[in-house]
Amino acid sequence: MSASAQPQTINVADLDVAQLRDVRRQLEEELQHLTGSFQQLKAAQAKFRSCLENVAEVKPANKGAFPVLDNRVGEILIWLDVDRTILVPLTNSLYVPGKLRDPDNVIVDVGTGYFVKKSRADATKHYNSKIDYVRENLEKLQETLSKKQDNLQYVANIMVAKEQGAAAAGGKEAAS
Repeated sequence: MSASAQPQTINVADLDVAQLRDVRRQLEEELQHLTGSFQQLKAAQAKFRSCLENVAEVKPANKGAFPVLDNRVGEILIWLDVDRTILVPLTNSLYVPGKLRDPDNVIVDVGTGYFVKKSRADATKHYNSKIDYVRENLEKLQETLSKKQDNLQYVANIMVAKEQGAAAAGGKEAAS
């Protein structure tokens, strides 16, 4: 057999019931794995969206000063410097008090434990590109899942037909 041999195509209808069970089991395992991957990608997409929302919340107004407005004309009279405390997330469930010193830049987790200082605009671009990338992969994975489900249904239908054919043939032999 040569290294450039093409994979052989087998008609599923030519397989016996035991072989069809093996094919069905394999398809079910693949579907289970792909479904898990789909859920992980959805979770990653939600995390990136959350990061995007958090970047949007970092504003110069949150730095520690706030304007005192003249309500008659809507103009800023003075800026009051206050000791504004924010909650800084250390984990998903642990927050510590902190102060925002540089509202124009954020720290972005770029993966594998590396963090990069980016402007809010660059961080927004970064997370939007991540969200788009994950969305594209989710669409491809959804197509693959759909094809696998169709294949599984096809194999199940063939199994039922073969089992019914075997039962009918067994009934005819018993009647003879």
